[in-house]
Amino acid sequence: MEESISTFLKNVTQNNFQQLAADVGSHYAKLTSQAGGIIPPEVLQRIQADLGKGDLQAVVDGIQEVLSAAENAALEVAVIGESGTGKSSFINALRGLGHEQEGAADVGVVETTMKKTPYQHPKYPNVTFWDLPGTGTPKFTPDTYLETVGFASFDFFIIISCSRFTLNDAVLAQKIKETGKKFYFVRSKVDNDLYNERKTKPQSFKRKRVLQQIRDYCLANLRDIGVPDPRIFLVSNFDLCDFDFPHLERTLLEELPAHKRQIFTLILPTLSDASIELKRGFLREKIWLDALKASALAFIPFAPILRGFDLPEQEECLKLYRNYFGLDDESIEEIAEKLGTSVRDIKGFTRCLDFWSLVKDDSIAAKARHCSEIFLSVNGGVMSAALQGLKAYFLRSKFLDIVAHDAKLLLHKTISTYN
Repeated sequence: MEESISTFLKNVTQNNFQQLAADVGSHYAKLTSQAGGIIPPEVLQRIQADLGKGDLQAVVDGIQEVLSAAENAALEVAVIGESGTGKSSFINALRGLGHEQEGAADVGVVETTMKKTPYQHPKYPNVTFWDLPGTGTPKFTPDTYLETVGFASFDFFIIISCSRFTLNDAVLAQKIKETGKKFYFVRSKVDNDLYNERKTKPQSFKRKRVLQQIRDYCLANLRDIGVPDPRIFLVSNFDLCDFDFPHLERTLLEELPAHKRQIFTLILPTLSDASIELKRGFLREKIWLDALKASALAFIPFAPILRGFDLPEQEECLKLYRNYFGLDDESIEEIAEKLGTSVRDIKGFTRCLDFWSLVKDDSIAAKARHCSEIFLSVNGGVMSAALQGLKAYFLRSKFLDIVAHDAKLLLHKTISTYN
């Protein structure tokens, strides 16, 4: 990304906007190669076209449109299954809640979902998980199920089973497909299956073989009831980073509309280094966009002074990153309790909890940079664009890297404590 910012500034300096437009597309492709980005293809083409014409205000407007769409995106997830399949546990796990915490979906051995029930994410109110009953009851027959639950409002459907999928599941999947919506088969409680197999066959037990048997059984079951090319994801609601859940994450990210990918990434619990890196990747894209926007805006005289990345905005940026990685004040208190330590002790070996230590710089060089920033901002132009772009990029990147590092550190300490 450093290369892309440098290229942007170099081309702006040379007024080479045509080359800049091409470079933006190639750098964005590299940036989003793993799971896709948050810019829809048609919007990226429009931004590139505006860059090619040197219309920097239109570029700013285009980037802001993308960022606003991502930040305001709503996500509605339907989770369908019979009683005892693990729907509620799956929903709670995705919301980062224990079964006994306030607002958790009911979990029990009897049917707890007789109607569609919404559960908002505790940190992201625009994200709602819907606990839906299985089909086959008088109220929820396969023929009228989608209309009854209001299928049009859902972004995708997860059909859960803890054993074999039914003919009603197959019929429902076909009807979902006909509406143009996505659906995914999730085989839950595979950890229970492994435990039982190891308990009953300790000498011949092989984890990989048992998982393959479960997968083959589900695939054959679904093909037998009329699903030609089923996609099966094996999961444990108590260990989301294991089995097929990481693959399910990436599949959903690839198939979601671009503007909804960021919110889905942010709600995922940071339960592994891979999930932390996935979040960092999406936030790096946002940093890249913010830096390009800051550079374009800085051409306008006084714009950086009025809309620059100042201390209050920097502090808010760090708070957001902490929240995204589960390191907000409330979460830190919970982590301290899990580790059997104090918040003060955690502050002693992490860096993201002390904002001023990250931004304080009383050196002569820092004061000179600040004076130069103000001077250049008055007139705008190329040098102002270069300074503001680099400032926005490097400060945000610094915050993001520190928070991600601290998230991994606390994750490993928590894992070692429980092991």
